[in-house]
Amino acid sequence: MKKTILLFVCFLALNLSAQEDKKDYSKNVATIDSTITTLYSVISGDKGVKRDWDLFKHLFYKDAKLIPTGKTKEGKTVARYMSPDDYINSSGKWLLENGFHEVEISRQTQTFGNITQVFSTYESFKTKDDTEPFMRGINSIQLMHDGERWWIINIYWMQESEENPIPEEYLSKN
Repeated sequence: MKKTILLFVCFLALNLSAQEDKKDYSKNVATIDSTITTLYSVISGDKGVKRDWDLFKHLFYKDAKLIPTGKTKEGKTVARYMSPDDYINSSGKWLLENGFHEVEISRQTQTFGNITQVFSTYESFKTKDDTEPFMRGINSIQLMHDGERWWIINIYWMQESEENPIPEEYLSKN
């Protein structure tokens, strides 16, 4: 009997300890605005600043995708599909070593029921003190509200180029 009680007390203590270590990210996904603000803030940071990848992964629904588009050397437009972990593995080291701040400059939001589509125009900087972006583009972010919180389903993006400048309608605040 003493062993059973001791095991129960140990289990209870470990369970409470694990719950204390788990961070509460509920405010980061309570609204569309908090979810997108968190997305931009969690990937942004100066050179040498570690990102909170647990918070980053918390933003995404199961099987969510990050989908950058671009051109091959032959000029063909392609899309690459990544999970949040794939993104961390392919970009995390670069973000840490180089510094990267992505700043939303305009947003257009459309919602129907529990689904939302956001066109979020961004500028990218190496440091937060830079005045000229080294890159701009548009993130097409699809979100879902499950009755409790917002989830990112996909982020599909394209960088601005000479042949595809960002249209004025996506540069103005709405």
